[in-house]
Amino acid sequence: MTAPVYRDRLFLRWLRDNSWRHLLLWCAVAFALFPILFVISAALNPLGTLSSSHLVPTGASLDNARELFATTPFGAWYVNSIVLAVCNAAVTVFLSALAAYAFSRFRFTGRRIGLLGILLIQMFPQFLAIVAIYLMFATVTDYWPPIGFDTRWGLLLVYLGGALSVNTWLMKGFFDTIPMELDESAKVDGATHAQAFFRIMLPLVTPVLAIVGLLVFINTINEFLLATVFLRDPEAKTVALGLYSLVADERNANFGLFAVGTLLIALPTMAVFWFLQRYIVEGLTSGAVKG
Repeated sequence: MTAPVYRDRLFLRWLRDNSWRHLLLWCAVAFALFPILFVISAALNPLGTLSSSHLVPTGASLDNARELFATTPFGAWYVNSIVLAVCNAAVTVFLSALAAYAFSRFRFTGRRIGLLGILLIQMFPQFLAIVAIYLMFATVTDYWPPIGFDTRWGLLLVYLGGALSVNTWLMKGFFDTIPMELDESAKVDGATHAQAFFRIMLPLVTPVLAIVGLLVFINTINEFLLATVFLRDPEAKTVALGLYSLVADERNANFGLFAVGTLLIALPTMAVFWFLQRYIVEGLTSGAVKG
């Protein structure tokens, strides 16, 4: 058997054994890319309607983007969403790390009950308490309007209340994997609990901090239900709430504006993921090698 014939047979055998895998992969890629390409096409569609949108646009222009910024307070919505997402992610990561460190390293009265309470809170979605939260903030708005309805900081407090429990539990499990000997060595060298936390523990748990920060950022950017209750002023809305108002009554007419807004709000999420991807990969793989 000649070498070319042998190579051809090897290639056909490889193609027969692996073609289904490649076919499945291409189908998955097409399934994932179809909605993205359709939204990009709708954003570039000069007519800006849902009925005239196609996978391959017949024309391309930036009229939808110009109209979005000219006819709606999209800039204010965008700033509100970014500020809320960044502040919520930063504060949640910091407070969850503090709580997780305390639950992991210290033994105190009520520790077990606190852990069980955190575990139970995770079983109930935050919107179940939306009526109680609304009544609380109705009173808060009367006494202190800067953290009441139609404010970023009031909504931020609501987000923090629902995000700390699950993230504290997640971080606590990561802190448990770090040997206690590191804390003891730091204390022997004269370090305080704060110094051991900030200088030794935090650098070691950077992967889980990045993962929690990214998840909280994405959830805050996409959150809609609580924002509809607490933000009523058009200037105070987030992007998710503002874009919904565009298509709530005229779904077909404003679909081009909606598509532009979705693409723009995806940019900060992509940027945060790109910045944190090194820590995310490390965090997802380190748990599999800890003994």
